[in-house]
Amino acid sequence: MRTIDEGAIKAHADRRFRSEYDYALFEYWRSAKVLTWLDRQGVQLRGQVLDAGCGGGGMPLSFAEESDHVHAIDLVDRFRDAGTRLAAEKGITNLSFLQADGCALPFESGAFDVVLSHAVIEHVHDAPRYMRECARVLKPGGWMYLSTSPYLSFAGAHLPRLKVPIPLHLLIGRTLAFKTFVWLAANAPGALREPADENSFIKLARQGRMKHDDLLELVTLQRLRGQIADAGFSIVHEHLHVTKTFRNLPAPIARWLRESPLTQDIVIGNMEYVLRH
Repeated sequence: MRTIDEGAIKAHADRRFRSEYDYALFEYWRSAKVLTWLDRQGVQLRGQVLDAGCGGGGMPLSFAEESDHVHAIDLVDRFRDAGTRLAAEKGITNLSFLQADGCALPFESGAFDVVLSHAVIEHVHDAPRYMRECARVLKPGGWMYLSTSPYLSFAGAHLPRLKVPIPLHLLIGRTLAFKTFVWLAANAPGALREPADENSFIKLARQGRMKHDDLLELVTLQRLRGQIADAGFSIVHEHLHVTKTFRNLPAPIARWLRESPLTQDIVIGNMEYVLRH
């Protein structure tokens, strides 16, 4: 999946919440952006690859199209009726799914040439251990792709948005904001910007269930850099993507906001790394 097809990405994004299969299709098409970014850094997928948190399994399908073999793991077997089905439909045979904990990988040390971690670390229960495990299973000289978002940014907060654009998690803290959104989903869903079919808070409330917070690691730029170094990685490329709202500011102001420890975790919407072990 080397071609970025914005039309297909948008079409699948609109349907991604209908089922795990639809979300896997969206991830498959969106993965072209990851592959293109890696190309720009001069990095290619080759050899034995580990997707250390594959979700429904859409992304490792496109990774398998570019490498010898991909092992894709996730703590919950979301891939069972999504990634496995897509792999069969596309005739992809060099891809293995396994239910496993990224903090205790069931692989020998030095088993992989490449480890990929796309929007995973914020959902693991022990981020430093996860990073050490990723380093352990890499061959000497192997590399890792890592992406995530600071938890204070809108993307990294993993919260719905209000129709009135108020950064609730910045004003009252994430814990209280999460509880507020759970209450709104059950009692005043019209206050939320996302439609019901795109909002897991509302979906669960309508089923009489409560949304549980799956943001287990509160990522900050400085803490992540420390975890990378402590795991024995060196940073080859670091790209800090400022959200569109702040990109529209004059360049010197946007740059200051991105680099200031006081504001960077709010204005950075995504962080991408190439790490060398």
